[in-house]
Amino acid sequence: MKQFLLNLFSLNIMLPFKIHSPETEVTLPLWEKKHIKVTLKRDDLIHPFISGNKWRKLKYNLQEALQLNKNHIVTFGGAWSNHLLATACAGATFRFKTTAFVRGDEQANNPVLTMCQLFGMQLIYVDRDSYRNKEELYRMYFDQDPTTFFIHEGGYGLLGAKGCAELVSELQQDYQHIFTACGTGTTLAGIANAIDKKDLFTQIHGVPVLKNGGFINDEVAQLYPQLPPPILHLDYHFGGYAKTTPELLAFTKHFMTNTGIMIEPTYTGKLLYAVDDLIKKDYFTPADQLLVIHTGGLTGLLGMYQRFIFY
Repeated sequence: MKQFLLNLFSLNIMLPFKIHSPETEVTLPLWEKKHIKVTLKRDDLIHPFISGNKWRKLKYNLQEALQLNKNHIVTFGGAWSNHLLATACAGATFRFKTTAFVRGDEQANNPVLTMCQLFGMQLIYVDRDSYRNKEELYRMYFDQDPTTFFIHEGGYGLLGAKGCAELVSELQQDYQHIFTACGTGTTLAGIANAIDKKDLFTQIHGVPVLKNGGFINDEVAQLYPQLPPPILHLDYHFGGYAKTTPELLAFTKHFMTNTGIMIEPTYTGKLLYAVDDLIKKDYFTPADQLLVIHTGGLTGLLGMYQRFIFY
């Protein structure tokens, strides 16, 4: 089995499922009025659970684990982490054992963590102070286990960025602007590096989904010191990670109602709100072509659906 998987990776085949991430033009009344063309890169369609940038960030980590003869993935995340769910499903699909350190107290009625366990993932709950030192946690529990492979929270790192960079080679046309939501900066870094290597004149934009998101450019620089810093739009966090406001929730519902494309308020909702607001403010010219990355993670809605109010 191991040699079979290695052969598949060497042929650059997406294991048992193939990438399906079309570019879909979307519009809202305001965007039509302003003559701004917005295209979504539908990474949410890659897989129901190993979706979007989660698969892209896992792909080369899993390949590296196989090449090192590791069969036990150890990673980190919060209680509603899309990364944990993607890792759990990838482990079940590709025959890895998986363990996750979960930030915070044990949650008995959390559907995302329940799905992780259904895919066979072992969960270790740790307090927030201990969680900050992930390398120490890994050493404490697994230093003597040669079968384990460490993947950072959210898939952050060069291997994750390498997978995200492949998105650029899939594009069917050139864009003046590419936008992505940012949690760790890995997706932003990978895309920015690919654009830089192709010597394109595309502007790369990141929308941090947490407060004080300027650190994202530090994370990008750690991975690729030679890159010019991407453009960050820091005012669309709505209070912090997984925080919302009635305005954001209303926009999220408005977008879904008018496009038939599901998004969630933690990542892609904030991203598209930012794009919409910048269009309102005439940030772009009518000739600009915008690409917005739909990074998936739709199971995040499970922790937020009660926030929506329907009249």
